[in-house]
Amino acid sequence: MTDFPTDDALIQQPRLWQNERWTARVIKNDDDDGWAVAMTLDGAFEPALVGPWTMGRDKKNPKPLDGTAFITLVKTASEFVRRQEQQLHASLHQSIAVVAGEARVTVLLDIVPDEDNPYATLTAQDEAGDELACVRVAPNFKLNRASASRWVDSGFPKPR
Repeated sequence: MTDFPTDDALIQQPRLWQNERWTARVIKNDDDDGWAVAMTLDGAFEPALVGPWTMGRDKKNPKPLDGTAFITLVKTASEFVRRQEQQLHASLHQSIAVVAGEARVTVLLDIVPDEDNPYATLTAQDEAGDELACVRVAPNFKLNRASASRWVDSGFPKPR
């Protein structure tokens, strides 16, 4: 017998529901006398989302999980994870278009958040997407319209 449920035997208990990707666990809310539900993605150590959970009719115990609630929780947690991924991507990959002479140049900043040696690359592309320059910069380099214009106008030197 295995400790892990198969696809055919996923858990559906009053305080614990699970599908192939998500586990919903109703837990005691440490902040007050109520309950919370923790949504954990399969393989993750920490819940992706923890939110309040409704009290049952006795006002002591939590309302049991059911299929409709679980589907709603999965949808909410999935959207939350998707937004987090989008925000992370946006913070690690930035771009600004500037005009240099008569040409439009797109300046890209791509941050590599390596634990031991984080860095970023600053890249300039012409309107066709061809690379004009690429230099390595500090991961805390601030890309904005002024810094991009300065870099392009000065001939793409390595920023200090």
